[in-house]
Amino acid sequence: MNFITLIFIALTLFSNLAFAEKSKTRDISHLISKEEFLTYADVADFIDKSPKVSEMLPASTDDVDEQGRPFVTMLTGSDCDRDGKMDDNPTCNAVFFKLWLKYAR
Repeated sequence: MNFITLIFIALTLFSNLAFAEKSKTRDISHLISKEEFLTYADVADFIDKSPKVSEMLPASTDDVDEQGRPFVTMLTGSDCDRDGKMDDNPTCNAVFFKLWLKYAR
């Protein structure tokens, strides 16, 4: 095989992996109607109005030394895909974009 063929195979493999990663974004159009989606000003508004979830994090040794025991750290964030878990910004953007493709195009 020549070098061009190897590059083509590698690029095809990576593009398939990227597509598989993107397809993991949940379609929540059954939870959010077109009318509700159109009330969001932008993705930041969508994230702000998404349900909030909290997670307990283990205390670091610095926190325990400073605050003493028992010490609990709570982290609160948005659940953009409505699966009960806190989502990061790229996931929220992907969920919003999927809804935008369906409703606002």
